[in-house]
Amino acid sequence: MMPTVLITGATGNLGRKLHAHAATLGWTLRLLDVDARGDPDVIAADLAVWDDRWAGAFAGADAVVHLAATPSPEASWAAVQRLNIDLTQNVYEAAVRGGVRRLVFASSNWVMAGYRTGEGRLDTDMDPDPVNPYGVSKLVGERMGRSYHERWGLSVVCLRIGYCQRGENQPGPQMKMGLWGQAMWLSDGDFCHGVERAVLADGIGFAVVNLMSDNPGMRWDIAATRRILGYAPRDGATPVTLA
Repeated sequence: MMPTVLITGATGNLGRKLHAHAATLGWTLRLLDVDARGDPDVIAADLAVWDDRWAGAFAGADAVVHLAATPSPEASWAAVQRLNIDLTQNVYEAAVRGGVRRLVFASSNWVMAGYRTGEGRLDTDMDPDPVNPYGVSKLVGERMGRSYHERWGLSVVCLRIGYCQRGENQPGPQMKMGLWGQAMWLSDGDFCHGVERAVLADGIGFAVVNLMSDNPGMRWDIAATRRILGYAPRDGATPVTLA
């Protein structure tokens, strides 16, 4: 039986890519975003302000993929407080009240950005080290997920998403943050596959995993992602420098 999946942030960069992929799987979709952008299938709702009308869309969904947030690493404390913390709290609450089985939370590589000048593998058992309000807000979202799992039994998968550019999303030296940014490249196909597995994988109570493509030489450890989710990335790119 195909799942019913609710996607928040459905008209954003990641939301549009996931929407197109999920439609090919035959999933029943419920789409929410603060700006529907003319898409009649999207419910326009400000999830940062609780409203029983939009919360009702969560009822009976098998899974929620929570992508809605300000995506900017330069975002202010005021912005992340409203759009990444208050909003995420509302989404977790709506999921529990609606009887959702699994919530997939779009966390970020910025939770570990303080390690960027060091060496060694980066796995999700290490202490977090965010360097900006955006990274802190994503860490808070992860901790909310653990709390909602422990208190209410909600299954939560937190994906520390790599660098998935808008538009064509090809790897290369045009990417920001130099070699560090390139090493975190996440192709559109691997992003969609990773979220698909996060929705469908069995036996998960609470998990935090890295989600990057299989980039040679990268520090990000995706072994746990493969094991826990059954993630099988098809893409990868070696970082390059300009001559």
